Amino acid sequence: MPSYPGADDVSFRPLWDIGRARGEEVFGFEAPDESFGIPLISTNRLEIGPVLNYEGSRKPDEVGVPLDKVKATFEAGLSADYYLTDSFRLRGEARRGLGGHDGWIGVASADYVLRDGDSYLFSIGPRLTVANARYHRAYFGVKPDESAATGLSPYRPDGGIQAAGVSASFLYQLTPKWGVYSYAKYDRLVGEAADSPIVHTYGSRDQFSGGLALTYTFNWD
Repeated sequence: MPSYPGADDVSFRPLWDIGRARGEEVFGFEAPDESFGIPLISTNRLEIGPVLNYEGSRKPDEVGVPLDKVKATFEAGLSADYYLTDSFRLRGEARRGLGGHDGWIGVASADYVLRDGDSYLFSIGPRLTVANARYHRAYFGVKPDESAATGLSPYRPDGGIQAAGVSASFLYQLTPKWGVYSYAKYDRLVGEAADSPIVHTYGSRDQFSGGLALTYTFNWD
């Protein structure tokens, strides 16, 4: 995934998840880019609950110029899922940084899900990311003192749409216990984020993510 929002390179991070199902139930669908959450309200089609996400830091040496460090932070918020059909899900997330950027970020998504029980699962769908001014200024803004130190033009972005993209995942069960999981995601920065001098000079509007993992299923009687 990108080293930081707007970066032109990627960094490696752990890919992990936990799911559970009872008896003959299949595991619920989770998109690769959604936050960890627990549904507290659940009906036939609607699920609502709290979510928690981790956003890594942005260090000056990662950018290559002396910009202020943005500290890593957890983001807490709320998500809502609505299943139009068993194969088509709409989702919205809104999260606020508990430190670091101290801003708000939201993601709206839609996923088409093709599956055969737990034997295999394929998903694909569009993404739209929005953020407020505080988030954008942390990662994409250039303060006057940073401008003097880096030569970049001062930039004070407002909030708005940050990126539009697509995400896909594939899970295949090799044995009753072991499986393989992969995902790929592409985002295109737009608006205030795309206009940042940091992105133009040291970053990229094109944001790529991907991952590969083994899965293991435990059984408790």
